[in-house]
Amino acid sequence: MRGCPARLPILLLIFFVGADARAQQPAPAQTPTALPSLEEQARQNPSASCLQPPPVVRWEDYQGPLAKIVGAFGRRLERKSLHEPHYVPGASLCTLTFKDKFLLFAQDTVDPITFLAAGFNAGISQAEDDDHSYGQGASGYGTRFGFNLIDQAQSDFFKDFAYPSIFREDPRYYRLAHGSTGRRMLHAVEHAAISHHEDGSPMPNFSDWFGTASAIALSNVYHPDNRRGFSPAAERFGWSIGTNIGYDELREFWPEIARALKLPFRVEYESVPAQTRAK
Repeated sequence: MRGCPARLPILLLIFFVGADARAQQPAPAQTPTALPSLEEQARQNPSASCLQPPPVVRWEDYQGPLAKIVGAFGRRLERKSLHEPHYVPGASLCTLTFKDKFLLFAQDTVDPITFLAAGFNAGISQAEDDDHSYGQGASGYGTRFGFNLIDQAQSDFFKDFAYPSIFREDPRYYRLAHGSTGRRMLHAVEHAAISHHEDGSPMPNFSDWFGTASAIALSNVYHPDNRRGFSPAAERFGWSIGTNIGYDELREFWPEIARALKLPFRVEYESVPAQTRAK
């Protein structure tokens, strides 16, 4: 079941819903720290050649149950999410530099959710006796946990840094944030094939394709019990791309999910009048 690494994020989201519903006492009313939207940036600095996305959400931006876990989950989604400033005439988002892409990889690698996912997946892997040669007990679990972390790190390296730098690709997801639910769901699915060049123009999503293929090939080096051959590799490739689509669906609808659960997260386009959000 190593091909389904999205299990923990989805389960966490379900858990958040249940935890919020079970909360006996409402959280104290607190006002999150105001963070500048893209529209506010444009008003403050109209001569700027490009706009920086607002800062990523912090733990302090949520004051409900399980604050740190929910905050970490939201931050992971927002780190690779963008909202195009189509409501600011002539504005464009700033390009990620070589250093920015490396920092994106590093931040994803040391993110608390990465460690939670590795621990969860290692437990499932041990229960199903995947990688039989690792054994059982604490030693087997520790080995599986370590290699799950390596799986995630080398995948992030290829998809967030290496191939985006080679192909001058923006590895972030461009949130549509308006239109019908079906159109937005399709937009998230399309990201599996179509990404954005550094200048914002569309391009094939080389980072996901080549990054996923490279990660699968490299994992065979330290997963001796992996089934070899084209068919098993294609199966793992399909699971990985499906996982990426699942994350993009969450990124697309996270602002609505946060509002529906009354999570006081900052939403970068919330201050933009409704009539200006529609194309």
